[in-house]
Amino acid sequence: MLNWLQHQILVKKGLACDKTRRQRSDATWLESIDGSAFVRLAIFALFAALLFFINFWQNDAVNNEQHLLIFIVFFSSVMLLQMDQPDIWDSNFRISLIYGVIWFNLFLSKFIFVYAQLHQNMPPAAIYYLLPGALAPFCIALLMGQGAGLYTVLNVSLLSALLLDQSFSLLIISLITGFTAVYFLREVRKRGDLIRAGIAVGVSSLICAIAFGWITRRSFDALMIHALLGIGAGIVTALVVSAVLPILETAFGIITDISWIEMADLNHPLLQQMTIEAPGTYHHSLVVANLMEAAAVQLGLNPTQCRVMAYFHDIGKIIKPEYFSENCPPDRSPHLNLSPSMSALIIIAHVKEGVDLALKFRLKKPIIDAIQQHHGDSLVYYFYKRAKQLEADAREGGKIMNMREEDIPEVSENSFRYPGPRPQSKEVGVLCMADAIEAASRTLERPSPQRVEGLVNEIIERRIAEGMLDETGLTLKEIRIAADSFVFTIKNMMHSRIVYPKDDTKEKSPFASSSQSTKKSSSFPPSSSAAA
Repeated sequence: MLNWLQHQILVKKGLACDKTRRQRSDATWLESIDGSAFVRLAIFALFAALLFFINFWQNDAVNNEQHLLIFIVFFSSVMLLQMDQPDIWDSNFRISLIYGVIWFNLFLSKFIFVYAQLHQNMPPAAIYYLLPGALAPFCIALLMGQGAGLYTVLNVSLLSALLLDQSFSLLIISLITGFTAVYFLREVRKRGDLIRAGIAVGVSSLICAIAFGWITRRSFDALMIHALLGIGAGIVTALVVSAVLPILETAFGIITDISWIEMADLNHPLLQQMTIEAPGTYHHSLVVANLMEAAAVQLGLNPTQCRVMAYFHDIGKIIKPEYFSENCPPDRSPHLNLSPSMSALIIIAHVKEGVDLALKFRLKKPIIDAIQQHHGDSLVYYFYKRAKQLEADAREGGKIMNMREEDIPEVSENSFRYPGPRPQSKEVGVLCMADAIEAASRTLERPSPQRVEGLVNEIIERRIAEGMLDETGLTLKEIRIAADSFVFTIKNMMHSRIVYPKDDTKEKSPFASSSQSTKKSSSFPPSSSAAA
């Protein structure tokens, strides 16, 4: 508050600007909550209390053995979470998400079970197929991956069987439908795939209904009712998840593959603006995206996420596109009339301008991280060397003019460095390498395989020596895999075409004069050669 008042006083005096740049919040208190052991313990205690609330609700036959079994299952699930899902265990927000969705699934199942029994007089065997046992596995598998989805299936199935009817049939049905949901959600590329997974869950319920109906000798009519209930519950579950998924993504800051694919649309306003105002940067971003995607496949990273990060990593250049070499010819470069320090300041500013635009257009956090970190704290080497050369020339001239050494300003390396931070994830580390390699590959006059490989190795070795990849989590083996992928992709992009022989025959065209015919035949190859 005090800083704001001081700033307003300076604005009134004309000593400061009343506009402020958008900045990312530090969110240190959120990070402390996310990693607090006390908060984690409180989440587990709250979930246990809510479990016992469900158990007591509309249940007159509660006994100590049931309480004990519920506690054992819950305690075992906590231990399994710590051993099998360390990424979730280290984040209280993710723990609250997974246990919150599980509890909601259990509460909804208990509500449907009680309502169907008391108001619809449905038998328990029919209600089992009506319960949304795949709801929590659907959500968690989409938001956190297949491993977390399988963990959710076990929890929902065991706790549902204990809380509702202590039925072995309900346990088997929940397990089969839950595993089916996770299996068909492994490679979801669009929201229509959710309906496909819902149909698969319904078919698995149908199979369970036929199997249990044959075992218990149920009538054909009862069997058909159970089958229709199962299919309907599976499809409705998929529709509910598709509606709720964007809300959960926004609330917990999680991005699914569906969202990454939607963000890969090149019709985004920022990318459209880049095609018009900075076409060279746009082409550069597309090539970097191809390099990143190929390397991500080899490294087991999310290729769509890497492609989207590459699309947006240089959006800050659309503010002053003419100051970047890919957007202007060398002989008309505006840097010829600027000092090296001013040129470096403009080049470095594209990172801050990019973050500003990303916040304005509400891009996701990983994209903002890519914009902010892809240069790390590296040196703008060209302008730094130019400034050092001017400094050396000034010192030589100062000796002639008998000037003192301290009267000549010394060039500070910090003025020519990006603000950082260094890349903090594997994806941004790959982007850091791909960005530098693509820019340097433009300087190759004769891109032979040996020169391409030497260039890639030189740039990656320089990045390692600068410490740019120290905080990414990339191993030396993974860096070597990425380097091989870069070499392969660039060699395929820069392959040379076959030089076709010219047609020396001079055929006269019936639609042109003799001189025009001769000129055309010597200037253009035959149509087959042009097509090739």
